[in-house]
Amino acid sequence: MSTDLQWLLLRRVVEGPVFSKEPGNLRNLNSHKYSGLANSKVISVEDQGGNIKVHTRKVKASPHAVASASATASIRPRSGSRRALGLAAAPAKRGYRPDLRTATLARVSALLAAQREPKPTPAKKLRGKKAQTFLG
Repeated sequence: MSTDLQWLLLRRVVEGPVFSKEPGNLRNLNSHKYSGLANSKVISVEDQGGNIKVHTRKVKASPHAVASASATASIRPRSGSRRALGLAAAPAKRGYRPDLRTATLARVSALLAAQREPKPTPAKKLRGKKAQTFLG
C-alpha cells in the first residue's frame, strides 16, 4: 500500500493545529511529513533510561521482520552535545529523510537539555540598608 493511501486513511481533518502521539512523529503534528505510521522511512528519537536512542527503519526490510527492520544509534549520557547532535544528523547526511534533520536535532537537543542537571541558584546579595547594617 502506498504511503499516500496510508495517510489518507490515517489523517484527521480538523481546522487548526492537531497534535499526534504516534511513534516516530518527531514534531507531534498531524501531517504526512512527520507521520511515523504513513511513511516508509521513519526516524524516531526516544529517551530510554538516560540513553537517547535514534531509530531508523530500513526501507528494504520485510514487513514481517520487525526486529531486524530497524537500525538504532545510541547516545550515551554525558557523551557531549556535539557528539549527540552529530549522531542525530547522521541519517540525514546519508540521504535518509534529510527533510527531518532539523526536527531530529531539535528533539535530541531538547532531550539533552532535560537530562542536564540545573545549576544551583546563587545566594541573594544584600543591597541597600540591609547590607549596610550587616557589614557595619
